Amino acid sequence: MPVGTEPGGADLPAVLAAHARVLLPVLLPDNDLDWVAYSGPASLAPGPRGLREPTGPHLGVTAIAGADLILVPGLAVDRRGMRLGRGGGSYDRALSRVSGGRTIVIALLHDGELVDEVPTEPHDRPVDAAITPHGVVGLSRAAEWTK
Repeated sequence: MPVGTEPGGADLPAVLAAHARVLLPVLLPDNDLDWVAYSGPASLAPGPRGLREPTGPHLGVTAIAGADLILVPGLAVDRRGMRLGRGGGSYDRALSRVSGGRTIVIALLHDGELVDEVPTEPHDRPVDAAITPHGVVGLSRAAEWTK
């Protein structure tokens, strides 16, 4: 669920839900992410740190493992696909539960947020592509499907 001026805007979940099942994150006290199925704008409530979170049954932290496509926020992404987040490690933890191969991970960015290099740590997980206002940029293993 985009926050503030993050790319995608407040309507993103509703637009995506017209085409597929959408899971939205719920931030847990330990900064891990639980997942809830999106059921419309009225199902969103204020959460911690200014987030808007879905209400409804929690599906567990492993619910993300079966996703075909994962959209993640980021402050910047480099050409290797390494993503700079807000420092809590929430998305890196969630992405560690996704088995590679069939799941595509895409970061939503503003222009100027695709950079040459971001600092990384051993727990950081790469993304496959980035979407900016000017299009899709393939990174790492996704380069072949963005051509």
